[in-house]
Amino acid sequence: MVKRSLALQLDEVVQAMLVSLQPRPEKSPGRELAALTRVAQVLRELPREEFRVALKNDLQRRASMSESTATSKVATGEAEARGVHYLRPGLTSITPYVIVRPAAQFIEFLKSAFAGVERMRMPAPDGSVMHAEVAVGNGAIEVSDGNEEYLTAPGAIHLYVDDPDATYARTLQGGATSFYAPTDDHPSGDRWGAVKDLFGNHWYIARPRGWTPGPEGLRSVQPYLHLREAHKMIPFLEAAFGAEAMGVHKSPQGTVAHATIRIGNATLEIDEAHGEFQPMPCHLHVYVPDTDAAYARALQAGATSIEAPRNAPYGDRAAGVKDAFGNSWFIATYLGR
Repeated sequence: MVKRSLALQLDEVVQAMLVSLQPRPEKSPGRELAALTRVAQVLRELPREEFRVALKNDLQRRASMSESTATSKVATGEAEARGVHYLRPGLTSITPYVIVRPAAQFIEFLKSAFAGVERMRMPAPDGSVMHAEVAVGNGAIEVSDGNEEYLTAPGAIHLYVDDPDATYARTLQGGATSFYAPTDDHPSGDRWGAVKDLFGNHWYIARPRGWTPGPEGLRSVQPYLHLREAHKMIPFLEAAFGAEAMGVHKSPQGTVAHATIRIGNATLEIDEAHGEFQPMPCHLHVYVPDTDAAYARALQAGATSIEAPRNAPYGDRAAGVKDAFGNSWFIATYLGR
């Protein structure tokens, strides 16, 4: 009989193991065949078909998730790339909208105290200010006179300036009262002072100390919200506007001592209401890539509707919601007109 090769003998052994689940060794297996048989037995104990199917399904699921993540990143990149198109020229993603009376007098205060530059003023038929925009530093403040539909709503605004002492002095000359003069002892580490103007707005006037603004530069104008249960504002902003909490600092009691929240290319700040700094429900103008989507998400996150999305005559896709804290958010996408 022709002697079979070692490979052929091993193949017969493996086939027997697969059929009968028991090895069928040769009558006189050689040392090499015996060793290979033991290896074959070990290999036979490797993952069974059920495991391999489960593993395959898991790997396919992970691959699908990776593809989905990559697609999301591409979409985000495209949105960022066209970001300049959904923002109205001259405005950032977040702009405080201050409704006071008389608005014309408030505009003059912005000019004298903060070197504001009036860019637009639209009068109402009765001569009041329907809408105005005043540039302050590299940001802006929108203004209008209060009326029956939109009552006066002063707010709190954090201003970064080159010279907080000089700015603070000009606010007092303009009729503001002092909370405290600029000091280097503020917990933020900035040189920081605070005043209240004749219209009820709070101004936190500061210059950064010991740190450098990021690549986009420091935003001169940042709304500041004093809230009860401030920690609940963060998930709302994340859900509605895709916000990012840049830094959340809590007190020993667990309340939000300070948090900076980024939306698009701008930021706002929040903290837990305390002492003289109580909630001041205000109006905020926020530009987003998709007004309809942001409006729907805001409602899902607990906001109530002020106005459903519409194409406004001034060239924005606009909507409005009110959050659980009483703040109004005017949501907009610039349509390029």
